[in-house]
Amino acid sequence: MAFKSKIKWVVLFVLTLSLASLVAHLSMTKFSSMNLVQYSAKEALSHDFPNTGSPTRRNKRLWGAVRSLESLQPHANPRSSYPVPDENTNGFIYAKIFGGFEKIRSSICDLVTISRLLNATLVIPEIQQSTRSKGVSYKFKSFSYLYDEEQFIMLLKNDVNIVKSLPENLKAARRRSEFPTFKPKNSASPNFYVKEVLPNLKKAKVVGLIVTDGGCLKSILPPSMSEFQRLRCRVAFHALQFRPEIQILGLRMVERLRASGQPFLAYHPGLVRDTLAYHGCAELFQDVHTELIQYRRAQLIKQGIINDELSVDSHSRRENGSCPLMPEEVGLLLRALGYPSKTIIYLAGSKTFGGQRLLIPLRALFGNLVDRTTLCSKTELSDLVGPEAPLPADIFRLPLPKSEQQLIDQWKKAGPRPRPLPPPPDRPIYQHEKEGWYAWILEKDKEPDPSPMEHRMQAHRLIWDALDYIVSVEADAFFPGFNNDGSGWPDFSGLVIGQRLYERASSRTYRPDRKTIAALFNITRDDLYHPKRDWMLSVKEHLNRSLSEDGFFRQSLLSKPNSFLSHPLPECSCRIPSVETTKQIKGKDGRIVLGGEEECPKWMELARAEGAGNDDMESAEDDNDTVEQLEPDAVDATSSLTSLIDHDEEWDPND
Repeated sequence: MAFKSKIKWVVLFVLTLSLASLVAHLSMTKFSSMNLVQYSAKEALSHDFPNTGSPTRRNKRLWGAVRSLESLQPHANPRSSYPVPDENTNGFIYAKIFGGFEKIRSSICDLVTISRLLNATLVIPEIQQSTRSKGVSYKFKSFSYLYDEEQFIMLLKNDVNIVKSLPENLKAARRRSEFPTFKPKNSASPNFYVKEVLPNLKKAKVVGLIVTDGGCLKSILPPSMSEFQRLRCRVAFHALQFRPEIQILGLRMVERLRASGQPFLAYHPGLVRDTLAYHGCAELFQDVHTELIQYRRAQLIKQGIINDELSVDSHSRRENGSCPLMPEEVGLLLRALGYPSKTIIYLAGSKTFGGQRLLIPLRALFGNLVDRTTLCSKTELSDLVGPEAPLPADIFRLPLPKSEQQLIDQWKKAGPRPRPLPPPPDRPIYQHEKEGWYAWILEKDKEPDPSPMEHRMQAHRLIWDALDYIVSVEADAFFPGFNNDGSGWPDFSGLVIGQRLYERASSRTYRPDRKTIAALFNITRDDLYHPKRDWMLSVKEHLNRSLSEDGFFRQSLLSKPNSFLSHPLPECSCRIPSVETTKQIKGKDGRIVLGGEEECPKWMELARAEGAGNDDMESAEDDNDTVEQLEPDAVDATSSLTSLIDHDEEWDPND
């Protein structure tokens, strides 16, 4: 009896301890949840760089300008006689633009150029991704959802006549489709518009253009049409200004990134489903993403956009430079260049195909990897999209059960006896089992049409891309993950590189050759985090050379034939004559790639001379500066690479 009594007391004691432990944990959960704070990039950066706001010396080998390109200056003003457009034009051109941020920006520049060529009045283009039918805020029209209409019209008043809409007497005729409509390709020549479109314009007084390829005029024009190329530059780099709310928040994000007194690098992965499918890079991904890429590739083959097989060797495509650099590879390249682990990196791109899982290795290498969601509050981002009408809830409903008569009819239609027993009914896939926008692939073989919420999110992504564009152009350094892909479509990184090249050609913009990088990674594939010193020196040499004439030349050959805005030189630039003149470099087609710029006007030389003294003082400080931003790294999987790189000498492309 005494033994049983002791057992009861022990059991009671254990139960009491368990109950006390449960109460303690619930209490801790209750009180700790009240103090949860959303991650703030500003606080994280101030923790890593406590001297917030104080000026810091920059390491010129990582952040300095490329001296060989400092003589290039932006100059898109007309050079010869350039008459103001006549009020009596040949008629109106209205246009519908399909596609994302990159295609929209490139297409608008082409439309303005075509209007000048045909002496036509341009109606503000309609951006189909941000029309009212897509569920955007009632505060905005299609064009004004992204850009400033008034500035656009005012800054181009000396180039082309622009109106907000067709005259009232022509609107009804347009609704009845009485006017001729063209769907030009992005490789359309000026002769096509002069011979095919202009006669219809003069006859009907109104012509419609449907632009789907990210442009409607060939990129490279004859030398006699250089003024039209400069018009493209004035549109892209001056007239196409984002609406004030976007512009203010974008510049505020840049201020927050620089509030710590440290420079920052912008990185755009370029992982877009369409381009990945175009080049057959499905095997570089896993699970459902591979299926999604293959499904999209099958669509492109069916549409005639791709003349290739469905299943290709993605690894061989990667080795010839047709597939993107993965975020992990970019992180290793930046560490090999000498960027410390505390470097501030801004992740651009409204959507990264593959999800956050692909970014985990990059975050492990660089803890200060931030994006718009960590720099801006939810209120700031929601204010940009404006008030929106609520959408109907996506309520999950089980499929209706079949009636007894339907089951009998189905059995009678099954064929002659004897027949096997029917298979068991499919188990319905419940809402909690669906994850993300790709849930359809679990249930059906055909991708469904976008839902109202997906249409709205596509419009929102235009704004997020605009914010990323502002930050990327203003960044101290820029690294593209996937540009010059050869698809013929304009890409985000290409547009950023083009504007950085126009505004300040000497800015630190990397232009890596993916084929060379793939060969380098193949050498050390088994020791990515423990590379040899020779390998790192090879990486440094290649990337530092990509900053200067070598990368400049390659960018012109590969990118300019597809998108003029990605390399707007030499048409939209001039050269300071006081600087050592660069020899002319010509491409295979005979056009001048570098060294064919005109001399800058005298007023630009004087302005540059005023700032030369300050630049020389900063250069002297950099020369006396020792290695900066070095810090003890945590012991992790990358400690060997970090230790090797942080103590390595740094190379300068100017040395």
